[in-house]
Amino acid sequence: MKKVERINIIMRYINNRAHFTISEIMQEFHISRSTAIRDIREIEAMGMPLVAEVGRDGGYFVMKNSVLPTVRFTDNEIKALFIAFMATRNLQLPYLKSRHSLAEKLLGLISQNQQDDLVLLNQILLFEGTNPYNPDLLDLSDLPHPMLEQFIQTLLVDRYLVISLEEGREIKSYSVYLLRLYREKSSWQIEGFDLKEEKRRIIPVDNLTDVKPYPEKKRLSNKKIAERLSKQEKAINLVVELGPKAIAQFKKYHPLNITLSYTNPFQTTAIVKTYVHVHSPDELAEITNWLLFLGGDIKIREIPKEVIEGFQERAAVLGNK
Repeated sequence: MKKVERINIIMRYINNRAHFTISEIMQEFHISRSTAIRDIREIEAMGMPLVAEVGRDGGYFVMKNSVLPTVRFTDNEIKALFIAFMATRNLQLPYLKSRHSLAEKLLGLISQNQQDDLVLLNQILLFEGTNPYNPDLLDLSDLPHPMLEQFIQTLLVDRYLVISLEEGREIKSYSVYLLRLYREKSSWQIEGFDLKEEKRRIIPVDNLTDVKPYPEKKRLSNKKIAERLSKQEKAINLVVELGPKAIAQFKKYHPLNITLSYTNPFQTTAIVKTYVHVHSPDELAEITNWLLFLGGDIKIREIPKEVIEGFQERAAVLGNK
């Protein structure tokens, strides 16, 4: 933990206690006595009103009716926060109401000149998904799925989950270890390790009906889950070199499981290596469309014949039009 971060956390730790000792600080933050004393002196120098108690069992206490120093933002920090709020409009992110209240609190902390700058930024900046004729308008789609916040609260406590979802007219349940929660193509997806079938499983958040912790007695350890997943990794069968134009297209969109590796210091050439599931029609169609999207600034070094056949089918369709 960096020194600045540690001191900030110690300040909050102290502010929530009527009394504390150097030994308690040492034990709580795993630091030496000399480091704890230096940190306390720095906190005192920052204006936190600490009073030392003399004696064998002495320590420190915070003067009554005192609080932490006011948080202050630089002009650039305020602009960065405001632009981040603007850029996340209409993205179906969780905690929408909290984002609104944060923006209101931010405006209440800053000066009139800083507020004027934000008003101007709001008039000039326009992000994808925003109505250009009414930038302040939030689409109804900005509201995330009602289960998303509940799901996040649950996974913060436990990543071993029993997830119920609607499939057709049926409700099915899956026991998973959460690998990640991500957003792709305007929808939230859960990637998890199926604890019963022992394989990766993708679950759309929109279909969620319930989520609860998985029983502890039936759990696989993290180590065993990692071992099962590593054995299931597929051999690479698609290798593509990208030029600068293709790299620009890649940054606009790429399938979630594909990563880019630059091949020169100037980041003007790169290579993509991945596995294509040739028996999945949806994945084949997606890869074919994506390679066409990259444009002509690519060199294919290795490619499954099924993807080539997809190109040929696409060319035949276009030729008949």
